Amino acid sequence: MTKMSQFERDLLESVRQARNGEIASVHTPSEIAARKRGRPLGSTKADTKVAVKLRLDPDVLAVLRATGAGWQTRVNKMLRERFAL
Repeated sequence: MTKMSQFERDLLESVRQARNGEIASVHTPSEIAARKRGRPLGSTKADTKVAVKLRLDPDVLAVLRATGAGWQTRVNKMLRERFAL
């Protein structure tokens, strides 16, 4: 009988814990293959936005980006307000 390395012992212990639900579930190759790529069904809005290419002056873009994450959403809101949509 071959002596197991520490890595192999740790791996077997991890599998045992996963099977017992102590850490995470074990995923078989068939379960992994059955997964579909992309977002789960129903997780996207029906009224999705449209990607466009918009050319802006560098200084304007810098100011918008400097406002932090979500700047594109804020620009969308400003345009909605400006054109009363």
